[in-house]
Amino acid sequence: MRYCHLLAVAMTIACSGALAQTPLSTYVDSNGFIDVQKLTCAQLAGTYQEDADALTSWYSGWYNGLAKKHYLDLRKGKVVEHEVIQYCKANPDKLIIEAIAVVFKDERAKLGVRMKAD
Repeated sequence: MRYCHLLAVAMTIACSGALAQTPLSTYVDSNGFIDVQKLTCAQLAGTYQEDADALTSWYSGWYNGLAKKHYLDLRKGKVVEHEVIQYCKANPDKLIIEAIAVVFKDERAKLGVRMKAD
């Protein structure tokens, strides 16, 4: 039911032309790569949903690889993706990697996970 509501809202926005969306392909360099460490929250929030999904999936794989985690928590991934996008909409001048750090820190705090001091 919730997905039907979200789909209806998305279709209404898309049909109204209220938001101009930019495909991620706009940000590729001459070799076809995107520097994911330079993308801003405005770029994430301003792209198509399928591009945002692909990008957040890439970031998830990157961070899980760094943590040597080799599994996917699909539910938690969708929750974190939504939180990153919401943060980005509220903070368009931030880098996506900064948004992810904030959201991950908040998620760890909710779970009572303490990080070692650097």
